[in-house]
Amino acid sequence: MTGYLERLEQVPESERWPLARSWILGEPHPFFAELRAYRPVLPLPELTLLARFEDCISVLRRHDAFTVALYKPKQGDYWMAQDDTPIHNREKSIMQAILDREQLPEIRGYVASETAKVLAAAGNEIDLVNGIARGIPLKLVRDWFGFADSDPAELQDWSYWNQYDAFHNQSFDSPTVPDPAHIVAKREAANLRMRDYIVALVQRRAGELKAGQELNDPVSRLLKLSFSGALRLDMTSVVLNVGGLLIGTVETSSRAIVNALAELLARPEQLAEARRAAAEENPASFDGYVFEALRFRPVFNYCFRVCERPSLVAGGTDYETEIEAGTVVMPLTLSAMFDPAVTPDPERFDPTRPLRNMFHFGQGLHECLGTAIATVMLPEIVRQCLRMPGLEAAGPIDYKGTPFPEHYPLKWRRAA
Repeated sequence: MTGYLERLEQVPESERWPLARSWILGEPHPFFAELRAYRPVLPLPELTLLARFEDCISVLRRHDAFTVALYKPKQGDYWMAQDDTPIHNREKSIMQAILDREQLPEIRGYVASETAKVLAAAGNEIDLVNGIARGIPLKLVRDWFGFADSDPAELQDWSYWNQYDAFHNQSFDSPTVPDPAHIVAKREAANLRMRDYIVALVQRRAGELKAGQELNDPVSRLLKLSFSGALRLDMTSVVLNVGGLLIGTVETSSRAIVNALAELLARPEQLAEARRAAAEENPASFDGYVFEALRFRPVFNYCFRVCERPSLVAGGTDYETEIEAGTVVMPLTLSAMFDPAVTPDPERFDPTRPLRNMFHFGQGLHECLGTAIATVMLPEIVRQCLRMPGLEAAGPIDYKGTPFPEHYPLKWRRAA
């Protein structure tokens, strides 16, 4: 069979990126293996692909040269759309502090209990996506982050359209997005409703705190910091950051849960091992199965950055490449996690691999804000599912033409 690179050479230049994109989404493992071996840096008219670990991580850590400028039209003044600015560093640090890591054992216990309740009430079948993968993160947002009086359907909608527009509706997505303007309009409409809700929430919570109520959720913690005047955190910043808590929690978590469980269910040998680990009281030996499954089937196969000035990638190698200013650069992070220079025997499923060389939560300045919470929430949800006797897929994952899993039916044996 003709190789991927040869097939690219055989089509007109205008068709190469749409073809490569179809492989990134549909045949990533063999395509990336060929890139790592023969074209670790692949310039195309629309963007430049990077396939090896060192080149990917170098770009993600060089935020002065490779920026998140493409986030700006989608996220406005939010700190995530900035690189090494005072606002980014101050507000990210604040958000990391108010998501108190000392509460991680409590959060894990809450997630375990809530997931087990949903599964017990389901009988012996459930749609993983809407019953658990979205449902449990939504419960966490409402019960732990301070959104207790919110409409779960609205919360999901706000997260969904912001994630869709920011990460799946860029100019290079056009081969697979039939109506980009529709997605922008849906995100803008969702944000108007979200802002109205959060402004009212913040005003109400501020009044409760000033009246002497003892409140300690993340929204209240942000307000207490703002009231103190000890640092720059006005009400506009509070509203933006409260919205960020929601947007970053639901849809990415859902896809991670679905992908990890689907990968394990497709691997009988590892599934049996994971079931045994899930049954133990101490989850320490289980979590690696989820993160290793996500190495094979991650939430995102790539990241994207914009080159701000002429910059060399892969310097000192026989494939070093000068990247022109304005070029979109796409580190293929799924490929990087299979680079044998960093990951020994990469095709082997190994639940003991360290997380430090993975890209599940990003790398560098833009590492995910919620990494600590996600590292307990995601494996615990999958663990509770695998405790159901004979759990199996009752059908394929249905994306309904979107980038997100919309349905994934599961079934299991009824308890005797």
